[in-house]
Amino acid sequence: MSRSRGLGIPMELAEKYERSCNALRDYAQAAGFSDIVIGLSGGIDSSLVAKMCVDVFGADHVHGYLLPGPYSTDHSLVDAQDLADNLGIATEIVPIVEPYQAFSEVLFKALDGELAGLASENTQARCRMVCLMAISNHYGWMMINTGNKSEAAMGFSALYGDTSGAFAPIGGLYKTDVFAICHMLNERAELAGEIPPIPENVLIKPPSAELSPDAKDETAMGIDYATLDQILIKYYEQGVDIPCLVAQGFDEEQVAYVIKRVDGYAFKRAIEPPYPMDTFYE
Repeated sequence: MSRSRGLGIPMELAEKYERSCNALRDYAQAAGFSDIVIGLSGGIDSSLVAKMCVDVFGADHVHGYLLPGPYSTDHSLVDAQDLADNLGIATEIVPIVEPYQAFSEVLFKALDGELAGLASENTQARCRMVCLMAISNHYGWMMINTGNKSEAAMGFSALYGDTSGAFAPIGGLYKTDVFAICHMLNERAELAGEIPPIPENVLIKPPSAELSPDAKDETAMGIDYATLDQILIKYYEQGVDIPCLVAQGFDEEQVAYVIKRVDGYAFKRAIEPPYPMDTFYE
């Protein structure tokens, strides 16, 4: 991530949402796509992206797939289906347990045992990608990416798994803004007398990729999203240097950890899909 020196007026949430939707529309039209295939995890990121896709293409052109794995929770499937019902998206369940187990069996000798740890987690993510890309290829639909800027910065993704997709409409948004925009969309719907699009449980549960038992994203990254996003925005978007960050109350070791990790995972960001290029945070 390159550093900026801008200290402009913060962009409003509604404008960030509108510009992200416009970028998605422009990209899909230029590429000749009218339909979207999206994996619905029951999490906040795929929920917001699904809402964007419905607003841009219409619910009939958005095709949702639930891809439960060995560690998926029942509530995530319920949350994903509730979202789809709220948005009017048709869904289908494509479990990845069998293909994941097949990989584990094929690799048993090479790995001296079953898939475990990071290899297990990333293989699950890649099984989902293979399924979604097969559907994309079969029907000619554009596979959408659901990654956000916070996790891309920290390399919190699986290469050729959740880094895949033709376009990442929330790739320019930090995680705290993903939550804030979802709250905004629900409030807007309530004021209009409509059903809030994002299920309440999606908004309140701790983010988790559910690739291992009881996994939590913030625990895995070693930092909470609120602190992470403040460091990323101040250092990379606004050009605040490390001494000033420390003077503002940020822990020096935590700041160093974030910067080191961002630098170390540049190779992942190099192959991630395009995303809205608006300067949301200067």
